[in-house]
Amino acid sequence: MSALPSERSYDAVDPEQALKYAIRHYAGDRVQIVEGVIEPMAPQWDHETLADDLRYQLFGRVRELGCVMGSGDLDLPGSSNWYIPDIAVVPRSLSKGGRALLPDQTLLVVEVTSDSNGDTDRVVKRRRYAEYGAPLYLLVDRQERACTLFSEPGALGYTKAIGPLPFGEPIELPEPFGLRVDTAGF
Repeated sequence: MSALPSERSYDAVDPEQALKYAIRHYAGDRVQIVEGVIEPMAPQWDHETLADDLRYQLFGRVRELGCVMGSGDLDLPGSSNWYIPDIAVVPRSLSKGGRALLPDQTLLVVEVTSDSNGDTDRVVKRRRYAEYGAPLYLLVDRQERACTLFSEPGALGYTKAIGPLPFGEPIELPEPFGLRVDTAGF
């Protein structure tokens, strides 16, 4: 005799996978999950303008490297985190297939702070990007008017930081970029 629908066990459902599936397929708007909290993504135009200025400076070098940049999904498996960075640079070959990537598959992740979530970018995402192996994390802190480049990720965080450098001072992105970012317009 088969079990009635009300008698079925749902113990086998993986909560992490169910949550990530739900936001990708049913949330409607673009949302991310930060430490289990669903956050809608609705950046203001001043935020988007700064991100666009940075994309413009990176564009030529990103193409030379055979990469793409955008704000695609980054999964952090084994955690209740699903991020949508402001900018991520990834190898073009990994950008196909419609799936989320992992932070260690990026060359660079950029977060531009907003009034509503600045501490998330400064603390939580910095720790998690390091834990999941993102090689470079550029924090563009609009509230502090400064940029910080984090590198050399490890389980306990990034072991190297350049900055915070006030807006107006250039920030050097190391190889494979070998690029100086002008922050005067930020």
